[in-house]
Amino acid sequence: MGRMKDKVVIVTGGARGVGEADVRRLSEEGAAVAIADVLDSEGEALAAELQAAGRQVHYHHLDVTSEEGWRELVRAVVARHGRITSLVNNAGIVNRTGITGTSLEKWQRIIGVNLTGVFLGMKHVCPAIRDAGGGAVVNMASVASHVGHNDPGYTASKAGVLGLTRTAAAEYVDWNIRVNAICPGIIVTGLNAGGSHLEPWRRATPLGRFGSLQEAANLVLFLLSDEAGYITGEDIAIDGGFLAAGAARRISLEAGIDLTAGE
Repeated sequence: MGRMKDKVVIVTGGARGVGEADVRRLSEEGAAVAIADVLDSEGEALAAELQAAGRQVHYHHLDVTSEEGWRELVRAVVARHGRITSLVNNAGIVNRTGITGTSLEKWQRIIGVNLTGVFLGMKHVCPAIRDAGGGAVVNMASVASHVGHNDPGYTASKAGVLGLTRTAAAEYVDWNIRVNAICPGIIVTGLNAGGSHLEPWRRATPLGRFGSLQEAANLVLFLLSDEAGYITGEDIAIDGGFLAAGAARRISLEAGIDLTAGE
């Protein structure tokens, strides 16, 4: 306990899913956490629950595509806590249609939330982190940042998050701000529950299971903590070996090749 003592963290998309798990884990470790989301009832309920447990958690309405919304959020958090030390750019949406079937409006919406929202978050929060003496940012990417996916807007936006993360890590190093991205595999949340791709994906994952919300939150906690003080500009997969194995493992298994057999 106390690994995030004296830290003030903004978590976008913090009302449910991975973001909610981040809020719970970070506040458990002593951070003051600002939940930023458009899901007002869920965000307010989560904040009330954690406040009742003695944690410093408050909810703020935020559309991550709104530059003025970001300005207001930073002002509100600094007014309440006196500083901001950390940012988790977690908010994201999916579309699940191919290139031909994706309208321009849907393309722009998913790029806006998943990529522009990350850009705006760092643009407006990092100066406040600098003023606090430095800190850390974690951006939510995906295994789709590295492989083709049947959702072009999601794939393009998450690949963009990696490029933006590396650029920000270099830009903000003189401000004593570390910037990293995490690339989750399948973690079942309300965003993907019931999807037909889940079971095939599980079978293609070497560990043979989905990741948990707690596991994702633990990685975010580590990267924001002082324990990760020499890590910046990285994208870290948390995917049960999915990217490491690629298609090769699935092909070997379907071909009947015993991967554990000796010579």
